[in-house]
Amino acid sequence: MRRLIASVLALAGILVLSACAGLPVSGPVTAGRPVDEVLTGPEVRFFPEEAQPGATPEEIVEGFLLAGSGSSNDWQAARSFLAPSIQSSWDPSAGVAIVPAGQIVAQPAVDDTVRVTLAPVASVDETGRYEPTLGGTATLAFELVDIAGQWRISKAPDGIVLDESVFGTVFHRYSVMYFDPSWTYLVPDERWFPTTSAAVRITTALVDEQPSDWLIGAVSTAFTDDVTSVYSSVPQSAGTAQVELSPEALALPQLTIDRMATQLEASLVTAGITEVQLTVDGVPIAATPVPTRSTAVTGGPLVMTDQGFGFLSGTAITAIPGLSDAVARSNPVAVQVGPDQESAAVRSADGSVARAEATDDVVVVDTRSGLRDPVIDARGFVWSIPARSPAALTAFGPGVESPLLSQPWAAAGAADVQAVSISRDGTRMAGVVRVGDRTELWLSGVIRNNDGVPARLGEPIIAGSIEGEAVSMAWTDDVTVAVVVRSGTETNLVEQVVGGASATVSGPAGVSISTVATATSSVRLRSEEGGLYVRRGANWLQTAEGILLLAVQQGTPQR
Repeated sequence: MRRLIASVLALAGILVLSACAGLPVSGPVTAGRPVDEVLTGPEVRFFPEEAQPGATPEEIVEGFLLAGSGSSNDWQAARSFLAPSIQSSWDPSAGVAIVPAGQIVAQPAVDDTVRVTLAPVASVDETGRYEPTLGGTATLAFELVDIAGQWRISKAPDGIVLDESVFGTVFHRYSVMYFDPSWTYLVPDERWFPTTSAAVRITTALVDEQPSDWLIGAVSTAFTDDVTSVYSSVPQSAGTAQVELSPEALALPQLTIDRMATQLEASLVTAGITEVQLTVDGVPIAATPVPTRSTAVTGGPLVMTDQGFGFLSGTAITAIPGLSDAVARSNPVAVQVGPDQESAAVRSADGSVARAEATDDVVVVDTRSGLRDPVIDARGFVWSIPARSPAALTAFGPGVESPLLSQPWAAAGAADVQAVSISRDGTRMAGVVRVGDRTELWLSGVIRNNDGVPARLGEPIIAGSIEGEAVSMAWTDDVTVAVVVRSGTETNLVEQVVGGASATVSGPAGVSISTVATATSSVRLRSEEGGLYVRRGANWLQTAEGILLLAVQQGTPQR
């Protein structure tokens, strides 16, 4: 099976010099400051210099690449470095190669050709999808021509190159929203677009394009194939955007139109738009966004102490009726509780996996050897996998057992699964896997049959790399997976944005962490000594001790 990332890396080896070729995207995966960190600050735009009189061929090429930071007026500054013959045909939207600072250095010209060797850390394709790269370098070649005594580029690859220090300012991360197949949850598909055209790019992605390949079959959309967006602009007034649709929208059922409005409004809010008006031929269409279920986790930590299993408040435990006793009786070493708190996935001290029910029942569902910590999804299926058998992932529902699901992981080369975690909406499975001498964080869409029973996993993509051994992982929100990673005597927390960069945070000093779970606005950690920690800014605060187990909550019951 060809993995999605592999197809991106292949570009480094097949790049050819032509006006329509794409930029290569190859280089090591690096963990550090998230490239989207600037999203919390004011919008900043770059206005790079245009081509200067008397510039050398090397200066022209370097100036052209550096001008990729200026998206204003359709990259007018970058186009000034191009010969008239390719100024209009060069396509900056073909993709982005994100490179470390200082890499944009041109080699001396040879026969009117200038080359630049790059080792990108990540790329963004023409649809805004972000992918890390896995090593290697590639060389860009630019042909130049003398026009009236001034050098200009006559052949250049499409796309732009951006220093990683400015990428998160020129491009922002936006959520293109889909539904889960039950039309209960909204599911984000993260994309990166220039801030100068975000509303248009978000609308086009949602209305006229497909979800990311790895999500196809795992998510649903109200937008039918025959409904398109009509204009290449999204007029806005006082936070309200007007989205003009093709006349086919008028024939759709009202519920479908309402769901379309729900997706658009939730998608465009990430671009600062608070309301959406759908129109056909300039006439507004009545549409009311439908209610959706939140995936937020609220309330206190869910733990086991010598008092039992339940929610911790101070030193007291508040039990979940029926479920707490069942969990405690299962002799647990790892627990995930479903969003309605009616069932839980449990790995017991004897290594087996069980379903604990709010009816006070405990049903052992898996007794295979070497099982990793199980997870439970929004539909109540308990997922279990043996560490050394990536092809043996199985989901157990009440009275239902799925077929083995993760053959794509085995076919992609996974030899060991260190941890798995399913998103709270039940559409995406994350796993830390060992591939050769690398440890990677993989993502697959969860594809179900019409009854909601898991049928298979989609082909995996690589979200990032892991340096060390994963000992625990959990989704901390709809787009972030947190992994506790042990390397030697150090324990760190890797926070990986799905469709973005990762950040590595040191754990509490001198403490070995065993479990990660979600807090209301942060994450919680349990140490092997039984301490409970929560992050406050850059620091870890110990809030309790004597914690025998920290459970992962997969949501909050609807009120």
